Amino acid sequence: MLSREDNELLVRTGPGTPMGTFMRRFWAPVMLESELGGPDSAPVRVEVLGETLVAFRDTAGKIGLIDAYCPHRRANLFWGRNEQHGLRCVYHGWKFDVDGQCTDLPNCPEGANLAERVKTRAFPTVARGGIVWAYFGPPEKQPPFPAIELASAGPEQRRVHKMELHCNYFQAMEGDNDSSHVSFLHSKLDGTAFEGSLSRPDMFEDTMPRWFTDDTAYGVALSAQRNAGSDKYQWRVTQWLMPFCTLIASPRGERMLANVRIPVDDERSILFRAFYVPDRALTGDELALIEGGVISADMIPGTFTTAENADNDYLIDRAAQRTKTFTGIRSIVAQDMAVAEDQGGPIADRSREYLVSSDRAIIAIRKRLLGSVKALASGVEPPEAHTPAAYGVRAVDFYLPRDVEMAVGAKELLQAGAR
Repeated sequence: MLSREDNELLVRTGPGTPMGTFMRRFWAPVMLESELGGPDSAPVRVEVLGETLVAFRDTAGKIGLIDAYCPHRRANLFWGRNEQHGLRCVYHGWKFDVDGQCTDLPNCPEGANLAERVKTRAFPTVARGGIVWAYFGPPEKQPPFPAIELASAGPEQRRVHKMELHCNYFQAMEGDNDSSHVSFLHSKLDGTAFEGSLSRPDMFEDTMPRWFTDDTAYGVALSAQRNAGSDKYQWRVTQWLMPFCTLIASPRGERMLANVRIPVDDERSILFRAFYVPDRALTGDELALIEGGVISADMIPGTFTTAENADNDYLIDRAAQRTKTFTGIRSIVAQDMAVAEDQGGPIADRSREYLVSSDRAIIAIRKRLLGSVKALASGVEPPEAHTPAAYGVRAVDFYLPRDVEMAVGAKELLQAGAR
């Protein structure tokens, strides 16, 4: 369990909060690159970290991310005209480029001289792995972009879905790192995995994994050990990359999965669920599974809302729950959402939890994140943000003889480029 004070520290991420300040030291995922059209296309609303913003692609194809409200009379720039290398407010015609610099003040005689002194807030952006990332922190602290393997996957090597959740980011992210729940939440009653799932049969036979956690230069490595016959162990190593990304363990040669999460505000969050392979195109069979609505989720057309959601009880099928699956909920994503979105509300009260040994991964992440936030509040910058190469790791699921030490037997597998 956590104290109420530490719980508040974890979940409040708006401007000026300790956690919000910490997250702003890292490159943050803000939107799908596909949400933006071509040059001079319509601007797009963006809400992350308690910020209300507008994104646009200018005439040269550069991506701008600026404060949604014009500094003149606070009209929303979402209504603006994207034209000739800038976004023009429809209220009085003030125009801003991707750096937030005002380039035209057409409604006043002093405009030609005043424009160069007018700026709105703008944030650096990069497009990597189908996601637009932004940096919200102090310019002098801006880090290099981390070497997350997803970021180098080309369009034919990846599929990235965006989903909105009605809960705090942290309780959803904790589920990503909890290998123990897979044996139950994502199981069928016949002991088999869902089609396309990255789960192994041993995960449904040995439901009590032993945990080994290691603090690293990028975050925490979370290793779940399960029995696999009398002479082997199954090892499932999930990688939590500070502070937004979890790499879900997959068997060697299979597609990989990253769950990248960002707070919208304290009670809402966004999931970028990315399937990818580093050295080939996704196959037709893999794409069919990814788009089939089980290992990902069907969406309400034109939205980032899952078809299975809290308003319809995630379309739970009680007959299927009695005879086919542990939950009766069709998709793995919706199964996760059902148990994350309402833990007594959109912000869980962790002072009321009863943790056990199978929660060691969750405890390790909380400890690491809380320690880092408190360190920054004391003036110690997060070193992870400035060790980009350390992020080039993989999450893997593999077998080893019981007498082989995991760190030795899997050293190459855990490094990007080793498959």
